[in-house]
Amino acid sequence: MNYLFVCTFNQQRSPTAEYVFRDILKTKKVYGNVKSAGIDESASVRATPEIIKWADRIYVMEQHHKDAILKIDPKSKNKIKVLGIEDRYFRNDPILIRIFLSVIILLFIM
Repeated sequence: MNYLFVCTFNQQRSPTAEYVFRDILKTKKVYGNVKSAGIDESASVRATPEIIKWADRIYVMEQHHKDAILKIDPKSKNKIKVLGIEDRYFRNDPILIRIFLSVIILLFIM
Protein backbone atom coordinates (compact mmCIF):
# COMPACT_ATOMS: atom_id res chain seq x y z
CA MET A 1 0.00 0.00 0.00
CA ASN A 2 1.28 3.48 -0.87
CA TYR A 3 0.37 6.36 1.45
CA LEU A 4 0.73 10.06 0.65
CA PHE A 5 0.39 12.92 3.15
CA VAL A 6 -0.20 16.39 1.71
CA CYS A 7 -0.06 19.92 3.12
CA THR A 8 0.76 23.28 1.54
CA PHE A 9 4.56 23.56 1.49
CA ASN A 10 5.65 20.06 2.57
CA GLN A 11 7.69 21.59 5.38
CA GLN A 12 5.78 21.08 8.64
CA ARG A 13 2.65 18.92 8.76
CA SER A 14 3.02 16.41 5.93
CA PRO A 15 6.70 15.53 6.64
CA THR A 16 5.78 15.03 10.30
CA ALA A 17 2.88 12.78 9.31
CA GLU A 18 5.17 10.85 6.95
CA TYR A 19 7.69 10.26 9.75
CA VAL A 20 5.05 9.23 12.31
CA PHE A 21 3.17 6.95 9.91
CA ARG A 22 6.35 5.28 8.62
CA ASP A 23 7.43 4.61 12.21
CA ILE A 24 4.05 3.09 13.10
CA LEU A 25 4.11 0.83 10.03
CA LYS A 26 7.59 -0.34 10.97
CA THR A 27 6.61 -0.92 14.62
CA LYS A 28 3.45 -2.81 13.64
CA LYS A 29 5.40 -4.73 10.97
CA VAL A 30 2.94 -3.62 8.30
CA TYR A 31 4.28 -3.22 4.77
CA GLY A 32 3.71 0.16 3.19
CA ASN A 33 5.42 3.01 1.40
CA VAL A 34 4.97 6.52 2.76
CA LYS A 35 5.67 9.87 1.11
CA SER A 36 4.68 13.48 1.66
CA ALA A 37 4.16 16.38 -0.71
CA GLY A 38 2.84 19.93 -0.89
CA ILE A 39 0.42 21.65 -3.23
CA ASP A 40 2.24 24.99 -3.50
CA GLU A 41 4.67 25.65 -6.35
CA SER A 42 7.42 26.31 -3.80
CA ALA A 43 6.83 23.04 -1.89
CA SER A 44 9.98 21.04 -1.21
CA VAL A 45 8.26 18.03 -2.85
CA ARG A 46 5.31 18.89 -5.09
CA ALA A 47 2.11 16.93 -5.44
CA THR A 48 2.43 15.88 -9.08
CA PRO A 49 0.19 13.70 -11.22
CA GLU A 50 2.77 10.91 -10.86
CA ILE A 51 2.88 10.92 -7.06
CA ILE A 52 -0.91 11.19 -6.85
CA LYS A 53 -1.28 8.21 -9.16
CA TRP A 54 1.36 6.30 -7.12
CA ALA A 55 -0.65 6.72 -3.90
CA ASP A 56 -3.31 4.22 -2.88
CA ARG A 57 -4.42 6.50 -0.03
CA ILE A 58 -3.97 10.27 0.18
CA TYR A 59 -4.35 12.10 3.49
CA VAL A 60 -4.59 15.86 3.20
CA MET A 61 -4.47 18.32 6.07
CA GLU A 62 -7.26 20.67 4.93
CA GLN A 63 -10.11 20.80 2.41
CA HIS A 64 -8.24 23.19 0.08
CA HIS A 65 -5.50 20.55 -0.25
CA LYS A 66 -8.11 18.05 -1.42
CA ASP A 67 -9.46 20.61 -3.89
CA ALA A 68 -5.94 21.16 -5.28
CA ILE A 69 -5.32 17.42 -5.63
CA LEU A 70 -8.63 16.99 -7.46
CA LYS A 71 -7.62 19.73 -9.93
CA ILE A 72 -4.49 17.74 -10.67
CA ASP A 73 -6.25 14.36 -10.83
CA PRO A 74 -10.05 14.28 -10.58
CA LYS A 75 -9.98 10.46 -10.59
CA SER A 76 -8.26 10.45 -7.18
CA LYS A 77 -11.44 11.55 -5.35
CA ASN A 78 -12.13 8.20 -3.66
CA LYS A 79 -8.65 7.82 -2.21
CA ILE A 80 -8.47 11.22 -0.45
CA LYS A 81 -9.32 11.81 3.20
CA VAL A 82 -9.23 15.26 4.85
CA LEU A 83 -7.63 15.11 8.31
CA GLY A 84 -8.64 18.64 9.40
CA ILE A 85 -5.26 19.68 10.80
CA GLU A 86 -4.70 23.44 10.57
CA ASP A 87 -1.42 25.09 9.61
CA ARG A 88 -0.31 26.17 13.08
CA TYR A 89 2.32 23.60 14.02
CA PHE A 90 6.02 23.30 13.41
CA ARG A 91 7.71 20.19 12.08
CA ASN A 92 7.91 17.44 14.72
CA ASP A 93 5.98 19.54 17.24
CA PRO A 94 5.06 17.14 20.09
CA ILE A 95 1.42 18.27 19.92
CA LEU A 96 1.34 17.64 16.16
CA ILE A 97 2.87 14.20 16.67
CA ARG A 98 0.20 13.35 19.26
CA ILE A 99 -2.51 14.50 16.85
CA PHE A 100 -1.09 12.31 14.10
CA LEU A 101 -0.77 9.34 16.43
CA SER A 102 -4.46 9.70 17.32
CA VAL A 103 -5.50 10.13 13.70
CA ILE A 104 -3.36 7.24 12.48
CA ILE A 105 -4.80 4.90 15.08
CA LEU A 106 -8.25 5.79 13.75
CA LEU A 107 -7.08 5.13 10.18
CA PHE A 108 -6.01 1.63 11.16
CA ILE A 109 -9.40 0.98 12.76
CA MET A 110 -11.39 2.21 9.73
